[in-house]
Parts: sequence; structure tokens; C-alpha cells
Amino acid sequence: MDAEKKNHAAPMAPAAPLTLDGSYILHQMFRIRWSAWRALAASDQKNILDRATAMFTTIEQNKEEPSALFSLLGHKGDLMVVHFRKNLDAINHAELRVAHSRLHEFFEPTTSYLSVVELGLYEASVKLYTELRARGLEPGTAEWNREVEAEMAKQRQAAAPRLWPEIPPRRYLCFYPMNKLRGEAKNWYSESIEERQRMMREHGMIGRRYAGRVIQIISGSIGFDDWEWGVDLFADDPLVFKKLVYEMRFDEASAVYGLFGAFFVGLRFPAAQLGTLLEGKTPSFA
Repeated sequence: MDAEKKNHAAPMAPAAPLTLDGSYILHQMFRIRWSAWRALAASDQKNILDRATAMFTTIEQNKEEPSALFSLLGHKGDLMVVHFRKNLDAINHAELRVAHSRLHEFFEPTTSYLSVVELGLYEASVKLYTELRARGLEPGTAEWNREVEAEMAKQRQAAAPRLWPEIPPRRYLCFYPMNKLRGEAKNWYSESIEERQRMMREHGMIGRRYAGRVIQIISGSIGFDDWEWGVDLFADDPLVFKKLVYEMRFDEASAVYGLFGAFFVGLRFPAAQLGTLLEGKTPSFA
């Protein structure tokens, strides 16, 4: 009897939620070799700067695949360049384009981060998995996969603007990588998908209270870089970063499972202001 009940039990739901992936993102952080730059003759500085400004202006004005420049605060670097691209080939092209500029000879890379815009579909996944299991469908079967792909197509269409975003035109950027903690007592990946859905819903409710004051772009980096996710926060008031990140530390998903990497804060400026940065002055956002 027990064996018969087991044979007719609903199939187990997949542990991983469905995700939508969009733009690839590369963050490049550089320290400027100030002494070498200042040692150049004024004419050489102008020639190098003119070429670099033209190059950065071209890639920042590409609305389909934009790049942006940020003056970094603190010892972790002087300049951060952020690229949003459709695929890894385009990311590589952007990286090589910067590397082959003459100005790059005066840059010292401090770190970089590669990820892809990711929208986690916990709510939709749990709902869909529950429906398919109730119909007796097995994960991985042709019918299950057809239903999943139909749902993914619907979600992609609705989420297109969030999957392929512009770089928000805000003055300040806070970027940091993070993991979901794994330990002896607590392990995010051993929790049921329903439990993770509950925690992520609570986590997301905090972010919604900051709508309009901060624009958040979450990117996945599992298999791409050393952490599991990258977080970009864009705002015109940098205190919002402190308030939002601090408040989120108290929700269960972060308090129990969150592990955070280094934070980078930068001031955005147009490529036309690159010369101002190289003069040792704060570039404007105008």
C-alpha cells in the first residue's frame, strides 16, 4: 500500500527557480598611473586624451549596447568603466577596445567583474511547478519542457525592458558582489524552493519601498566570476545606498544567508569630462 502511494505521489519540483538572462555586464576598475601621466609633455597628453575621449564617447552613446565612466572613491581605484552588451563577444570587443587605446598604458587594472542581467522567477516558478506536478507531469519530460518554455516566452516578453536596460542616468553608482551563504548550520541551497520564494518575496518588498530613489540591476555571475551575483545601485542621493543596504541586512535572506564582497562607489561623468579627471579634478555629470 505504501509503495503504491509512493508510486502515485506527485513528482518532486526542481530545486532551481527559472531565470531570465539579458545583457552581459563587465565592470572594469583601474588605478591611474598619475606620475607617468604627469611626466608626459602637454602635446602628448592632448593627443592621447583626444583619442580616448573620442573612443569613450562613441561607446557611451550607443543606446543598444552602452558603456559609462565613473570616478571611483577610495583606494580601490580611480576609474570604473561599465559595459552593457548583448553577448560575450561584444563584451570582449569593448574590453579590447579600451585595452588598445593609448591611454590604457597609464591605467593599472585593480579588478574586474563579469556577470549577466538576471531576473529570478521564484513566484512564477513555484506556481508553474505546482500546476505541472498536480497534472502528474515529470520534470525533464517533453511535455514539462514545453510548458516551461511557453511560460518563459511569456515572461521574456513582459520583462524585455528590464533584461536589456540602459545604464541609468544617475550621478552615483554602488556596485558589489554577493553570495548566498553556505555553512554547517545554514545553507541557502538546501532550503526548499517554496521557502526560498518566501524569503525572496520579503527581500524584494524592502527594495520596492525605495522605488524612484534607487534603480537596482541584479546580475548573475555563477560560472562567470568569483561570486554568485553582482548588484548595481544607481541613485542621485548616495545616502540611499547606505539606507537600502542596511535595511536589507535585517531581512532573513540577507541576515542568515547573505555574504557580501567589496563595495565600489563611483560618480558618473560623460566621456567629454575625461580630461577633467586626468587633471585631478572632480568631473561634473553635465
